[in-house]
Amino acid sequence: MIEWWNSLEPAMKVLWAVTLSASLVFVIQSIMTYLGAADGDFDINSGVDAGAPGDLADGSVDVGGGPDVGSSEAAHPGSGMNLLTFRNFINFLIGFGWTAILLKDSIPATGPRMLIAIIVGVALVALVMLLFKWLTDMQQSGTINVYKSAVGCEGTVYLTIPGERSGEGKVQITINNAVREYDAVTDGPTLKTGARIRVVEVVSANTLLVEEINSVII
Repeated sequence: MIEWWNSLEPAMKVLWAVTLSASLVFVIQSIMTYLGAADGDFDINSGVDAGAPGDLADGSVDVGGGPDVGSSEAAHPGSGMNLLTFRNFINFLIGFGWTAILLKDSIPATGPRMLIAIIVGVALVALVMLLFKWLTDMQQSGTINVYKSAVGCEGTVYLTIPGERSGEGKVQITINNAVREYDAVTDGPTLKTGARIRVVEVVSANTLLVEEINSVII
């Protein structure tokens, strides 16, 4: 091993050192990503919105798959979509380094070999970025768009809502067959905990305008 290393040209020693270092960092990143996914922290923002203890009893627990549409996280889904990141730099070094090493004997000329290695490095970065975009699109496809889906949904008041928009309370509504909790205001009188409500308007990604569903007595 030592004899092989000593036989290398200085430029090849640098190339091997950079490539092996980048590969080691890539392996460490992959292990950390896997461990994060195993612990439920990878992703990119998965979480459990249980709302109230009663949700656990009736099984209506909503597991969020990502940021709400319209939030800053949805607009900037992850560092994988930024070109100038440490991960992309490592991916480029891996593609460039291993290509230059593997083509040393088949393409002795340094210029063409380096050009091909650069192309492979850039292609690997682009491939990883496309993979991140695909994963992000998959994640957002399962995310509830409150602006499109909430209006007309019914639910109950979880925390009292002050009347005349003088403050916020909380409601739990059934939206896309899942129970979710939102802040809520109302234009009418105060709505007590347990009152049945209907969503009239989406004020923001986390706040709804609701009205009480009056019981009709026949």
